[in-house]
Amino acid sequence: MILALACACQFMVILDSSIVNVALPSVDRDLGFTATGLAWVVNGYLLTFAGFMLLGGRAADLFGPRRMLAAGLLLFSAASVVGGLATTAEILVAARVAQGMGAAMMAPATLVLINTYFTGGPARAKAFGAWSASGGVGGMAGAVAGGAITTGLSWRWVFLINVPIGAVLIAVAVTSLARTQTRRRESLDIVGAVTGTAGLATVIYGVMQSADHGWGSWLTVGPVVGGLLLLVVFAVVEARFASQPILPLRLFGIRGVAVGSGMLLLFGGIGIAMWYFTSLFLQNVLGYSALQAGLGQTPAAVTFMVIARCAAALLPRIGVRALVLAGSGLFVAGFGWLARANADSGYLTGVLAPTLLIAIGIGLTFPTFMAAATADAPEGEAGIVGGLAATASQVGGSIGLAVLATAASARAAAAAGGNSPAAALASGYDRVFLIAAGLAVAIAAISLLSPRHRRA
Repeated sequence: MILALACACQFMVILDSSIVNVALPSVDRDLGFTATGLAWVVNGYLLTFAGFMLLGGRAADLFGPRRMLAAGLLLFSAASVVGGLATTAEILVAARVAQGMGAAMMAPATLVLINTYFTGGPARAKAFGAWSASGGVGGMAGAVAGGAITTGLSWRWVFLINVPIGAVLIAVAVTSLARTQTRRRESLDIVGAVTGTAGLATVIYGVMQSADHGWGSWLTVGPVVGGLLLLVVFAVVEARFASQPILPLRLFGIRGVAVGSGMLLLFGGIGIAMWYFTSLFLQNVLGYSALQAGLGQTPAAVTFMVIARCAAALLPRIGVRALVLAGSGLFVAGFGWLARANADSGYLTGVLAPTLLIAIGIGLTFPTFMAAATADAPEGEAGIVGGLAATASQVGGSIGLAVLATAASARAAAAAGGNSPAAALASGYDRVFLIAAGLAVAIAAISLLSPRHRRA
């Protein structure tokens, strides 16, 4: 029951990251967003989700996963009601921001549950495999269900569908976790929480601005520099002044935490290249509809889910390094193949085959990264370690999206002369896939710092 609860919450969090995308044109028609404002239906969620993750992780340690999970679900569900009934663009964006905060409370709490209740190597590996697979189900379901719900009902049900699901999960959390409350009563590090959360959120906001204004604009540089300064203040506060720091810096001295978080940071770019840019390739180059693109990615999503469960059985026996090296090799092969695709490529050999290789790599590595990053969490600090791991993945994805989008746009612009629009876009996406292959090589190099026979 506890594993099912953790997986259902992870499914809900990832589902909401993807299900809204297909509904955006309908949302725009009804609420009248500005050209740049519509992006904040997505960015508002992602910004607060990533920015508040450390705070959510520390709160799970201090107040217990039961309270944080129930509170996060309640906030997420209430914000979904507001979003589904929104009558103005401002109300919908505010609801998405609140949803992101609820997700940031839920995600670390689910990792606390896994680390608390699944202590043996094989059991924990299987739990992480199921947890990772549930995220894959959420991403796949979001891509397909968003189009179906928007077409058959209304975009409002993209949000309102969360309400009955959230009500059931709150009831399960309150009953099944009734005996898991923590006895700790330390105070929350308010200065660290404010500077750390604001610093992360400001950096991510600045990076997001680069897509519209470029990396040289002060609208990008200003927030990034300001956010980095806040993070410096955060580090000083945590190291010198906080009696109960929200992120004890000594955690970075634990090899598994440091190496696992570093790999997750780079993996964020891998995930964006795989799911986001292959969807754009299918739509903008091959001419698929949004729903067709979601269905086109379904085989890869199913493959990821199956392999993630298999990786759970392999991890305790062969260790982190072997799985990461194998997955990285598949990333290089898959993205290298995908980078050869163009406007004349067929779906089966040009997209499906390479994405299946990449999906196998994701299935081998993502649960391995999460298990490696959280396995050595000190007692009473599983929440903040889980929050750090989840933050690394989300920040990596946010930065990766901005960097890869800029690279794709620059390459497409350079290839525009003498080529069709589809061919120019294909050239930009091919550049993205080559960069992703380079990220895979970097992940493989970092994995060599992990113990050879690491048991997670």
